[in-house]
Amino acid sequence: MPRGRASNSLKNPDMYDELRKDGASQEKAARISNAAAKEGKKSVGRRGGEAKDYEDRTVGELKDRAKELGLHGYSDKRKSELIDMLRNH
Repeated sequence: MPRGRASNSLKNPDMYDELRKDGASQEKAARISNAAAKEGKKSVGRRGGEAKDYEDRTVGELKDRAKELGLHGYSDKRKSELIDMLRNH
């Protein structure tokens, strides 16, 4: 079991694990997997998002996102470090 995963609150732990492998943050993976368990995968999948991949964003955009999420210590990070920080917050 992945470290830091609160399995008792996950409604679909297998989907959570797959989303984490694909690079989703813990928060996002939990939110999607729980919604899919509650409403069905098709319903959740239709929502879709229009956000760019972190790799396609500028360092400034990544820092803005870190600020939106209330993260600290991002100002001196390189792009790859920012992406890791955002995915694992």
